[in-house]
Amino acid sequence: MNYLKKLLIFLCSFLILVSCKKADANKTPPANLVLNAVVSSDGSGKVIFTATADNSVSYFFEFGNGESRTNASGNATYQYTEEGTNSYTVTVTATSSSALTIKKSIQISVIVVAPVPTLFWSEEFDKDGAPDPTKWGYDLGTGSNGWGNSELEYYTNRPENAIVQGGFLKINAIRENYSGSAFTSARLLTKDKFAFKYGKVEVRAKLPAGKGTWPAIWMLGSDVATAPWPACGEIDIMEHLGRDLNKIYGTLHYPGHFGGSADGSTTMIANATTEFHIYSLEWTAYTIKIFVDGQLFHTTVNYSGIPFNHDFFFILNVAMGGGFGGAVDAAFTNATMEVDYIRVYK
Repeated sequence: MNYLKKLLIFLCSFLILVSCKKADANKTPPANLVLNAVVSSDGSGKVIFTATADNSVSYFFEFGNGESRTNASGNATYQYTEEGTNSYTVTVTATSSSALTIKKSIQISVIVVAPVPTLFWSEEFDKDGAPDPTKWGYDLGTGSNGWGNSELEYYTNRPENAIVQGGFLKINAIRENYSGSAFTSARLLTKDKFAFKYGKVEVRAKLPAGKGTWPAIWMLGSDVATAPWPACGEIDIMEHLGRDLNKIYGTLHYPGHFGGSADGSTTMIANATTEFHIYSLEWTAYTIKIFVDGQLFHTTVNYSGIPFNHDFFFILNVAMGGGFGGAVDAAFTNATMEVDYIRVYK
């Protein structure tokens, strides 16, 4: 009886020992982790990473700039975009089938050379007369036609309100009784004539003076007919209010961020109404940046969830009064926005 009892205890102990050994075998951690990087020398920022380890089923790459990626092969190609020469600490974590891990980090130096932009489209306003009809159309009428804001002007296509002279487009706001409105002006747009997605925009302009003037250089999503504002997206490269001299607005409007809750910033410049300044936009799939004279003053992170990844067209106008423009000076007679050029680079 004692013999059988001892034999039973022995068999149980043996089975437990075998089970533990099997369990330990299943919990073998990764080992011999190696991480290599091949950095492109062409200034593109492209880096090819290769990670290998014994007993690993997946690799988690951290690229040192806040971005990461997981794959099973241990091979990852990544493109850095920060311009200049930058160093990054890249870490890979190898994971076994039992979720045991091992890590390894390396330092890399990456050179990213900014591509030289090429001129994609331009309007130089170098031919006197009416604005080029192959590039520009007009919005006509009052705010009741759909642009609202309680503005006071009547938009026309008359040469009194929009004309090219001496190398400049001149949009003239005039105090006059016209079709029931107290002011006239012009609103030009490239809709159905020119639109683009992504690029750098430069506009050289001098702004109108006078309390109540509201000039704008801006862009609207080309799908506005099927995705009414703000779903189409709006990019205001420049807005200025005559009642708030020299304050430049750069603003984006889109669902959740429009009107009083728009996504924008302001900056102060000198001599907005007496000197020409360059108002510019840098627009990519990742960021939207607005500048005056090369000085960045607003940035929005672009991504697929907001409507800034399709074609947009240009609008140039001078509004009078309205909810944003405010009251018009009683002594106001006329004022002009002059545009030297618009250039789009890709």
